[in-house]
Amino acid sequence: MMKRTIVVSEGLEKVPMSWLKAHANVVEASWKDPTKLAAALQEADGLIVRTYTRVNDGLLALGPRLKVVGRAGVGLENIDQIACKRRGVKVLSTPTANTRAVCEYVFNLIFTLGRPLVNLAAPVSEEEFHSYRKTVRGIELSGKTMSILGMGRIGRGVGKIAWAMGMEVIYNDLVDVSAEIDFPAKSVSKGDLYDRADVLSIHVDHQPNDMNHHLVNAHAMGRLKSSAIIVNTSRGEVIDAKALAEALKKDRIAGAAIDVHEPEPPPATYPLWGCPNLIFAPHLAARTQGAMDAMSWVAKDVVEYLTKGY
Repeated sequence: MMKRTIVVSEGLEKVPMSWLKAHANVVEASWKDPTKLAAALQEADGLIVRTYTRVNDGLLALGPRLKVVGRAGVGLENIDQIACKRRGVKVLSTPTANTRAVCEYVFNLIFTLGRPLVNLAAPVSEEEFHSYRKTVRGIELSGKTMSILGMGRIGRGVGKIAWAMGMEVIYNDLVDVSAEIDFPAKSVSKGDLYDRADVLSIHVDHQPNDMNHHLVNAHAMGRLKSSAIIVNTSRGEVIDAKALAEALKKDRIAGAAIDVHEPEPPPATYPLWGCPNLIFAPHLAARTQGAMDAMSWVAKDVVEYLTKGY
């Protein structure tokens, strides 16, 4: 059987890419080079993207033979699913590939922010050694309240870890997900979620019509305790960055760990640059080798769809 042509616009991990090249005619054309990408799409049967390739009606029009778009990742906000459906283009993704990686990363951020480490690189005096023990204090999570905004796969994963660590888990979600939760967790209003949070962990997905844009705004942050911390590993647009910057600078909250931004990369005018008590990360939550491999294996699904049509 003749190999199908698949365009890859943002790269794949080594092993999945090698497999794909053995089973398809692979054309690597970066989203950063629109001319090359447009030319490659002319003969493409499939397209594999990650985060930054915008699969919209204009791009789809460049690929008259396209039958499938694979997203090596979870969210589909960079893919116009309505336009794909209208053109008969199947959309595939890897919705569970990075769940564990993100859950673990959330607690990495919480510990880094709330439980500072002192790593002695050289011998110190007795006085200095004991000064650390007298002055360094961190947050003990046991007994604290984990507030989760968005109780999907990742939110539930974070909640289960928090419960295992002795935290009270409360959450707010648009839909009733109680049947999916196998540990003690209580659904509450957004107001209660913010009021009671010691840690507010955000796990909402992209919604049409900007429904989640600045969902966590100045009013929401104003309800948090001054000792609370915010962790966002979901979408940059969910948090009002200007309001967060003001809350951090005025010590209205204890700290924040922000892994996602609006836009990416953030410009020099982005309000969060230089804020105190902030972990400012470059979208790393899913970047474990295991998760990256799992997301890249969307290549198999794309080839299977082109071969079997399902």
